[in-house]
Amino acid sequence: MEIILVFIFALGYLAITLEHTLKIDKLIPALAMMAILWAVIALWHMPVYEVNTTLKKLDPTHIDEILLHHLGKTAEIIIFLLGAMTIVEIIDYFNGFSTIKSFIKTKSKRLLLCIFAVLAFILSAIIDNLTATIVLITILQKVIIDRDTRLWFAGLIIISANAGGAWSPIGDVTTTMLWIADKVTTIKLITYLFLPSVVCVIVPVFVAFFLPAFKGNIKMDDIDDDDAIHKHGSTMLYLGLLAIVFVPVFKTITHLPPYVGMMFSLALVSTFAEIFSAAKINITSIDQESDAASHHSPVHKSLSKIELPSILFFLGILLAVAALESLGMLFAFAETLNTTIPNTDIVIMLLGFGSAVIDNVPLVAASIGMFSEPTDSGLWHFIAFSAGTGGSMLIIGSAAGVVAMGMEKIDFFWYFKNISWLALLGFISGSITFMLLRGFVV
Repeated sequence: MEIILVFIFALGYLAITLEHTLKIDKLIPALAMMAILWAVIALWHMPVYEVNTTLKKLDPTHIDEILLHHLGKTAEIIIFLLGAMTIVEIIDYFNGFSTIKSFIKTKSKRLLLCIFAVLAFILSAIIDNLTATIVLITILQKVIIDRDTRLWFAGLIIISANAGGAWSPIGDVTTTMLWIADKVTTIKLITYLFLPSVVCVIVPVFVAFFLPAFKGNIKMDDIDDDDAIHKHGSTMLYLGLLAIVFVPVFKTITHLPPYVGMMFSLALVSTFAEIFSAAKINITSIDQESDAASHHSPVHKSLSKIELPSILFFLGILLAVAALESLGMLFAFAETLNTTIPNTDIVIMLLGFGSAVIDNVPLVAASIGMFSEPTDSGLWHFIAFSAGTGGSMLIIGSAAGVVAMGMEKIDFFWYFKNISWLALLGFISGSITFMLLRGFVV
């Protein structure tokens, strides 16, 4: 029966990759795959387990309990994502990103690539790689009008954002998992992974300099200055970003899950948005809508623009992988790798490659149960790096990639052909850098 479940997952995964060929939205096979997997488990009364990370074993549980458990973890991510996306849309409602756009004066593709790579690397560490990708893709859409050129930049943003999230405890969900589980500490995490993460970005960006897509200058979108910058645009930009940055501070103070802080930040940003909207700020020239639209709630408007298909796709993928995890298949796979391959570095790099194919959250969860090394062991930091940066090798291998895929309608095979090999170069270069430097970390 487990073979059948693996076949269903593989079939669903294939349908996702062939989205444009089959002409069906990727959320359909993701949701169908999720529902069928759990239905088969329930109908055939298959035993389900929860990974006991302390004893490194599988504890039997009931399907209702484990499904609720995984739904809770998935809901935390989705609610966090909804809050972040709404804040970004509220900023965009006031055309706040024109503030950053106004700082970008260069037309050189290479220099512009460096700017976006640095921004993605830093922002993803301060907030998280998912939110950083949303923000930068939004800015990118306002700076570059040519979609073919924009896709290349989006691919490098994904690589840079995932690398930036790897060395920060709040930059990537898997790194946060290791941080919360007391496997890594903030100072040692930065010490171990900052330089490998930098290399993981520099190598792909340097190679990209020699590609035809990044030669020459871009065509800038011409917007009248009166429409580009509004009275409260910069205020909403800084308020929105500060509100997102406040989320980890809120978590540190209250010890509540990150989505609670994100909802508080959303409430704060929404309050100011409503106040500024009541001041009858004219933004209709941007949206090119009727005058009546200017009196609509900015929060309602922003919520209507959220990419719900991406949210539902995320829900389907996470719960589908959770089904395989609940059967103990991922745990067994990780254990098999650990016993058959004596070199843990190779095992962890394989986990990095695996994170490009399936969600890295259950892989990291399984790895926590595989190893018993003490806090701040180099092994845990290598896992954080591999899981975080390995997802860049396929566009559906990371949350940043999934969101970029939804925002720019990036084709799976286009990314695989043009960006995956750059991400692979960055991943291998960063891994080698980590292995060379870890002996010097005290």
